[in-house]
Amino acid sequence: MNSTDLPELLELAQLVPLAGAHLETRVLCEVAAGARHFPIQAFLLGSTRPDAPAVGFFGGVHGLERIGAQVAIAYLRSLVMRLAWDETLHRQLETMRLVFMPLVNPGGMWLGTRANPNGVDLMRNAPVESKEHVPYLIGGQRISAKLPWYRGAAGDPMECESAALCTLVETELLGRPLSVAVDCHSGFGLTDRIWFPYAHTARPIGHLAEMHALCEILDQSLLHHRYKLEPQSRQYLAHGDLWDHLYLGADQRPGSVFLPVTLEMGSWLWVKKNPRQLFSRHGIFNPVIEHRHQRVLRQHIAWLDFITRAVGSHERWLPTGPRRVHHEQQAMVRWYGRL
Repeated sequence: MNSTDLPELLELAQLVPLAGAHLETRVLCEVAAGARHFPIQAFLLGSTRPDAPAVGFFGGVHGLERIGAQVAIAYLRSLVMRLAWDETLHRQLETMRLVFMPLVNPGGMWLGTRANPNGVDLMRNAPVESKEHVPYLIGGQRISAKLPWYRGAAGDPMECESAALCTLVETELLGRPLSVAVDCHSGFGLTDRIWFPYAHTARPIGHLAEMHALCEILDQSLLHHRYKLEPQSRQYLAHGDLWDHLYLGADQRPGSVFLPVTLEMGSWLWVKKNPRQLFSRHGIFNPVIEHRHQRVLRQHIAWLDFITRAVGSHERWLPTGPRRVHHEQQAMVRWYGRL
C-alpha cells in the first residue's frame, strides 16, 4: 500500500522516524477496501511496566469523521516533537504508558463511509445487547448493511477492526491502577461532549465516583472549557457499543480502574457557522474552513494533554474511602437526579 492514499496514514508514516526508538509501531491487522489494502496500526510510548497507569487515544472509528483521527494524530505529533527537548515529558513517560490507535477504520475513510468496507458500523459491532428501548436504526440494526448503523449478522465474530481495538485495549490498558481510553468522534449537537458508559443501559457504571472526580479536576483545571461530561445514556441507548463491551469485560479488581470516554465533537456548530457544509458529506462531520480546523485541533489537544497529566498523577485525585462515597453521591445527583 502507498501511504499517500490517505493523508492521515502519510502523516503517521512521517512521525515514526522522527520519534526514533521512543516509539513502538505495531501493525494490528490489514483491511481491504476494493483493490486497496490498509494497515491498522498502533503506536506506543512510555513505560512497559504492567503496573504503570496508561492512556489510550483512538480515532477514525467512523470513516466519515476524519477530524477524530486528525485530533489523535495531532496530539501524537505534539508529543513526538517534544521528545527532542522536553525533559518533563521524558520523566512523565518513565512512569506511564501512552497508546495510540489513531485510524481504526482506514477502509471506511478511504471509501467515505461511516461503516467499514463490509458495511458494519464498528461502534455497534460488539456483542452487547440492550434490554431497554433503543431508538430505531440509530441504536443498531441487523436488517441490512445497506442501511446505516448495521451491527453485522447475529452470531458473526466482530469485524477485524473492532477486534484489533479490543485486543489492544485488553493487552495495553486493562489491569492497571488507572487506565483511560479516549475515543475521538464528531457529529452530535452544538456542544462538545465527553460521554462515558453506559450506552446500552441507563444504569450507572461501577466507577461513577472516579468519573465524577475526573470531571471535578477538569472543571477546576481546564478553565473556561466547554465540554459537557455525561453518561451516553442521557442522549440515547444503543446495542453493540465497543466501550461498554470492554468496560464490562475489564478485570475490575480492587486497585484497578478502567475509564473509557468518548469525545463527541459538536459538528453542528461548524455547520451553523458555515451552512454550505450541509451540501457535503465530509462537511457535515468535519470543520472545512482551514482556520476553524486548526482551532479545533488546538482546543482538543489541550484536553488530551489534560487527560495524560491526570492519569499520570492519579494518586493525587483518585478518590478512596469517604471521598469516594462523597463523589458517588454527587455523581448520582449530577447525572441521575437522585442519591
